Amino acid sequence: MSDPTAAPRPAHLESLRAEVAGILGVSPAEIGDDDDLIDAGLDSVRLLSLVNRWQGAGTTVSFLDLAERPTVAAWAGLLAPAGSAAGRAE
Repeated sequence: MSDPTAAPRPAHLESLRAEVAGILGVSPAEIGDDDDLIDAGLDSVRLLSLVNRWQGAGTTVSFLDLAERPTVAAWAGLLAPAGSAAGRAE
């Protein structure tokens, strides 16, 4: 669960969390940055739906990319616009 006292998160992270929460049918507040989304109920059909949606929007993310690290934080890094701090390798 997200910490309500934590510093504000980037809008990209919050919109991603909201999109994942919508597909899971839960509140965005119920999904923490590092929660395992598979454990939270994300199945392969829903994951594929997200992949198709994001590829349709121009990303090159793959099903395997998302399945290997199923957290909002990891996906935010994969989906961040090129050149942003979140999209750079650590």
